[in-house]
Amino acid sequence: MFTGIIAEVGEVASLERKGAAGRLRVNADEVTAGLGVGGSVAVEGACVTAAAVGDGYFEADLSPETVAATTLGELRPGDPVNLELPTPAGSPLGGHFVQGHVDGVGTVKELTKSGDAYTLRVAVPPGLARYVVEKGSVTVAGISLTAVDVRDGEFGAALIPHTYENTTLKSRRPGSRVNVEVDVIAKYVERLASRGSGLTAERLAELGYGD
Repeated sequence: MFTGIIAEVGEVASLERKGAAGRLRVNADEVTAGLGVGGSVAVEGACVTAAAVGDGYFEADLSPETVAATTLGELRPGDPVNLELPTPAGSPLGGHFVQGHVDGVGTVKELTKSGDAYTLRVAVPPGLARYVVEKGSVTVAGISLTAVDVRDGEFGAALIPHTYENTTLKSRRPGSRVNVEVDVIAKYVERLASRGSGLTAERLAELGYGD
């Protein structure tokens, strides 16, 4: 489990394609200090498993699903990538619950500066917009953001200078593709509601909730 708080911006060293799969090598200093072979690391919001870890780098195998469903298969040597290690149990949650399971690839519509802050606007694929709500959490390129001005399959997000300067967002331009993960709680609520959970106001009262 991650929180969407980026620990380091690494640099892609290589991406070796193997048919529909691939092998990614990333240069990084901070995350490799706490990463071992078999450990998880989020790259641009996509959780991958370290297959090799060396001095200042790690490698991860990309499954055909990861290549097809995320932006990782589009990476080129020299590209910056947001990195985050899993959050240990009991640690403060600086962002929100992030699984590292990318739900779709969105498109940057605009990234503008307003005073000291920045405003990002992202269009999401059909089917994901219903999970993005005003003032709700959403993960973009592995970064925990708060959605605002949600409308017509798009949402905005305010970026503080620290987020802009210390993530890959400063290199994004209109048309850039970004991994998007919606709030997992919204997906579970929808699933339970569609199946009929039997949870009613009366049942909650019986369980001791409410007045």
